[in-house]
Amino acid sequence: MLIEGIIAAAAAGGGAIVQAAGTDAWAGIRAGTARLFGRGDAGREQAELERLDRTQAVLVAAQEGEEAERAQMTQVAVWQTRLEALLEGLSDAERRQVVAELGSLVARAAGARPPEGKVHNDFGNATFTNSQVQGSGTMTVTNRYDK
Repeated sequence: MLIEGIIAAAAAGGGAIVQAAGTDAWAGIRAGTARLFGRGDAGREQAELERLDRTQAVLVAAQEGEEAERAQMTQVAVWQTRLEALLEGLSDAERRQVVAELGSLVARAAGARPPEGKVHNDFGNATFTNSQVQGSGTMTVTNRYDK
């Protein structure tokens, strides 16, 4: 496989990992990615699961706008680089197999949706006086009174 093919596969994989974080496809992408890197070694696979969890935490913690874009670009680059290194270290036969598995993960991420029932409201420029927010389910409320 030519270096351009490795780079393209790794770029697509890095993008898929980031795209899937926080969606209904995350569990499958997370497990599949860890299996790719673990290559049958349970300890390595567990380490990758933890690394993927940290990636998701970084992406979830990033606020919207430029901060979120920077976090996404950084994480895509991290995973692309790691995937390139993985692919470069494999035999041709192993590389073809991993690229095929990676293609499956990319396809799964392409159809990912945010979890059902998840709603995001941005009240960044709103003014509230003696007000309440009422709802059900999981809610995250951030006040920015001191900014």
